[in-house]
Amino acid sequence: MPRAMVLLFAIACGVSVANVYYAQPLLDALAAEFGFTQATVGVVVTATQIGSALALILVVPLGDLLDRRRLTLTQLLLLLAALAGVATASSPAALLAGMLLVGMLGTAMTQGLIAYAATLAAPDERGRVVGTAQAGVVIGLLLARTMAGFVADIAGWRMVYFVSAALAAMLLVLLYGRLPKHGEHGNQVHGGSANARLSYFQLLASMVQLMWRDRVLQIRGVIAMLMFAVMNIFWSALVLPLRMPPYSLSHTAIGAFGLIGVVGTLGAARAGKLADGGKGQWTSGMALLLLLGSWLPLALLSQSLWLLAAGVLMLDLAAQAIHVTNQSMIFRANTGAHSRMVACYMIFYAVGSGAGAIVSTAAFAAWGWLGVSLLGAGVSLLALLFWAGSLRYMPVSQGGQTCPAT
Repeated sequence: MPRAMVLLFAIACGVSVANVYYAQPLLDALAAEFGFTQATVGVVVTATQIGSALALILVVPLGDLLDRRRLTLTQLLLLLAALAGVATASSPAALLAGMLLVGMLGTAMTQGLIAYAATLAAPDERGRVVGTAQAGVVIGLLLARTMAGFVADIAGWRMVYFVSAALAAMLLVLLYGRLPKHGEHGNQVHGGSANARLSYFQLLASMVQLMWRDRVLQIRGVIAMLMFAVMNIFWSALVLPLRMPPYSLSHTAIGAFGLIGVVGTLGAARAGKLADGGKGQWTSGMALLLLLGSWLPLALLSQSLWLLAAGVLMLDLAAQAIHVTNQSMIFRANTGAHSRMVACYMIFYAVGSGAGAIVSTAAFAAWGWLGVSLLGAGVSLLALLFWAGSLRYMPVSQGGQTCPAT
């Protein structure tokens, strides 16, 4: 793929995924305006994750059946409308409905673009291309927190979503002019001619078969579920202690911690190259150890913001390395089913993220930041143990090759 096209996919992924994460540094403001308590405000993030899950089940697989360009542009137009709805929400119900739609459309865009990029890429560059697109996702989700905090401090939380709607409009114009049209890049704009014979319901049913038969998808999906639960345990609760004494930080300062994790993009790009070279399992083990170790400095948040910064760096670097390695490994097979593969994989992500958001704020309300840290470390350890146990089915020597299902 031309570098300019790879960069376009990375930018589009970043702008799309940011919408799923804007709410995290704004939870206290949303709680104050709409009457949520500390223990229940996590439902705002959970609504977004429910939307993500619906997108993965019902929308993302369409990339294997329909023209990817037309599907992407339609989703982006609907996302723009959903963002405007959140910005003008006047009740908790309207807010949660808007968040659900933003989660659905933002996720459909992001994962559809990753599958689109994987389909257009040559097999020997697929890990690198996916890694670069995923780097865009990382930058987008991390800058989302920073931008949301900065804009909210200046003009309120509603302006965050008005600004995002404007970005979506600009991206719509850019993608309309640059995405490959039908017939360009061979026949790969669609999922493949064989899929043209599938109905929509047959397409969805085939996802069940993928989930049942593909051992790589099963194993890497569970690792993703646990890893994303860890991420949301941390990020969903972080705003609560930092807004309280002794720090009493502004939304801008809290969002700035997301910038530290941009270094995680280096891990994302490098992890893709290692997976292309058959070292996906080695990368996974090292990253899971780093994920577990990150909770030591994170637990000491009350002692030093420098320790918090070190923990954020470790957490994001580990998570993005795991995520890109997972995707590189599941994309090695089923070349006509990339949209369905990424949809199945990200269903695990949505389950983990939604669960992490709920238990995180509840843990903070009951046991404070120490409870959140112990919870995050416990789930990280579980992910490491699961990976170690999975090596009997996906040994290191197999790299990222698909193992037969049993």
